[in-house]
Amino acid sequence: MRRPGRFAGLLAGVLLLTGAAGCGIPGRSDVKVDGQVAAAKSGSSSFRRDEPPNRLASGTDRAAFVTNFLSAAAGEADRAYYRVKQFVAPEGRSRIQEKQQPSEVTLTVVRLREAPVITDSTDGTRVTLRVQQIGLLRADGTLMPPVATETEYRFELRAAAQEDKPDTGWYVADPPPNVLLLSDQALRQYYQTHIVYFWNTGRTQLVPDQRYLPLAVPDERRVTEVVKWLTAGPSEWLGPGTSRLPDGTRLINNATGADGRWEVNLDMPVDADDQRVEDFVDQLAWSLPELDGQLELRIHNQTRVTVPDLRQRRRAHLAYPLSANPQRFCVYDGAVHPLDFGGGEAFGVAPVTEAVNKGVVSAGFSRSHDGIRAALVTAGADKRQRLVVGVGAAPVSIVQRGTRTFAAMGRPVWLRSPAPDRPQGLVVADGTLYRFDSGAQLRAVPLTAEGEVTAVAASLDGHRIAVIVGGALYVAAVNLNGGVVTVGPARRLVTSLTDLSAVDWAGENTLHLAGSAGRPAIYDISVDGALETPLRRDIGARVTHLSSYPLNAVAPFPNGNLMYEANGVAYRNSPFDTIKRDEVRDVTPPLAGVQAGNPTAPFFLY
Repeated sequence: MRRPGRFAGLLAGVLLLTGAAGCGIPGRSDVKVDGQVAAAKSGSSSFRRDEPPNRLASGTDRAAFVTNFLSAAAGEADRAYYRVKQFVAPEGRSRIQEKQQPSEVTLTVVRLREAPVITDSTDGTRVTLRVQQIGLLRADGTLMPPVATETEYRFELRAAAQEDKPDTGWYVADPPPNVLLLSDQALRQYYQTHIVYFWNTGRTQLVPDQRYLPLAVPDERRVTEVVKWLTAGPSEWLGPGTSRLPDGTRLINNATGADGRWEVNLDMPVDADDQRVEDFVDQLAWSLPELDGQLELRIHNQTRVTVPDLRQRRRAHLAYPLSANPQRFCVYDGAVHPLDFGGGEAFGVAPVTEAVNKGVVSAGFSRSHDGIRAALVTAGADKRQRLVVGVGAAPVSIVQRGTRTFAAMGRPVWLRSPAPDRPQGLVVADGTLYRFDSGAQLRAVPLTAEGEVTAVAASLDGHRIAVIVGGALYVAAVNLNGGVVTVGPARRLVTSLTDLSAVDWAGENTLHLAGSAGRPAIYDISVDGALETPLRRDIGARVTHLSSYPLNAVAPFPNGNLMYEANGVAYRNSPFDTIKRDEVRDVTPPLAGVQAGNPTAPFFLY
């Protein structure tokens, strides 16, 4: 029997749509920021298998040669050094010392701040790369925080022409020593993001983990690669909020499959109980959403679990406890009101009673089984702000009011969890991160990042947060064991945006981030900081409030999943437009001669 509270419901869709809600990667990229890979059957080639171009592909075009050089390391790790050294003049190849094992190969991922500068002089042709260090891509598909600190790389080009072959291209004469450079554009073009899932520490909720899979990996090896990722454990920053498979678990030989039937054989400790084995099947089913048909899981060559239909398995065991489509709300004249954009999108009613719905500055609501978790930031006559919390059937009528007041509080967020009995949330107040419970009691949450906290956002799974601390963006794992919120070490994400002001989760492994790119802007950024996509380059004013619905494989949302406030005006995306007074429901029109107020602090309920 499955443990109580395990997910149930209907699967609305397994794969996310590329480019939904204006997100995604422009151009030829196969990196899908909000979703996973297109469906592929055994033996098929339904998506590109790109290898980076070789040295001669650019001909005499020096700029194209430099671009290709920054792509050469892409692909499977066992040939990374070979591909890069083909671009390097023979006398310069000793500057790049090879790792002994493919598993030790790491690529230094950089973002070019400007186009490469190529200059000619009497000493030869020099190339200058001005870069932002993004991270270290490992052979297991994880992107670690950057190790290198260089902001500039320089090297010399020399023609490879010979007397009998005048157009044989270029060489890098003196490559940066002992580093394999990879541009973020090459990461987009020659890899695809792939989400694998790990159980939280209580084994009640799946937590997504982003990896990068080279497009050069053939279809028949993809299952093998994913199983190896699962047996090796989660990315380091997710460790405090997730659990690993039993020590010693490893794949025996390669996974095999054909004609809709797959077989995985594991070496797993003999004391692994049936539930742990069933949990692994759920991990595998969601980590390979493109696979349908039958799965046979063997332990020590003995059949342990046979899944007749992987698609049905995902329908029966959802990755997230979502029960309905999201609804939009805002604050209007000090009260929470539903938004109605038409077009068939569902709208609701205020989740709190009229007696509670007063003096509201911002709000955060979450569905929990058949009830509502409500958190309101309210302001009194003295303009001081306090937290008001209520949990129960909608509309919530009984609330607890916090005893502390603050000069400023951010939008409160709930940590989503299958356990309904110990609701926990987070809120920023006067530069400090606090957790709160159903009694509106605030307790400071220690962070490893130092500085003033200005924003917090919680992921759909409830075990990861994004925070803006000291003007920088961080992510961290969350552990909810014992009803106590514990935040793991914060990982800083690199972004080209400055003056960061707001953040929320745009998808399972993507964020909406507001800041400045010379002008106020909103970007879509991956959870490791590697992939940035401008959503709105010039929004006119600094964003002070931002709310998103995280796109996911359980309950897709076809409409724009972003709303925000800037300069006291609320906006939506897809298309970008202001949220108008006549889109706010259940309000009384103003008296003649009285100016109507503006909708503010928009948010999603899901």
